[in-house]
Amino acid sequence: MNMTAEKIISIAILKAKPGKREALREGLLKLIEPTRQEVGNLDYVLFELKNETGTFYMREAFTNQDALDDHFKAPYFQAFAATIEDLLEEPLRLIFLDQVSS
Repeated sequence: MNMTAEKIISIAILKAKPGKREALREGLLKLIEPTRQEVGNLDYVLFELKNETGTFYMREAFTNQDALDDHFKAPYFQAFAATIEDLLEEPLRLIFLDQVSS
């Protein structure tokens, strides 16, 4: 049984440059509340690896591709995206998932 139907679930992996952990963390935290207000958002939670500070995982889920596209177009996301080249050690990785269980 396909649990996701059209739901888009992903994990974004963002690794801070040396000395940029706090700036990256703050930038990501500022995305949480406005993203959760988006009509198509289902889940948006930030994690930091315990044994690798400065590496963040953003777990996100949207109702469909249009909702995810709208998220990427949002002014607050665009403002953050404009800063990430300066903050990230390596390019952002976005891993898409299919939900298997509830």
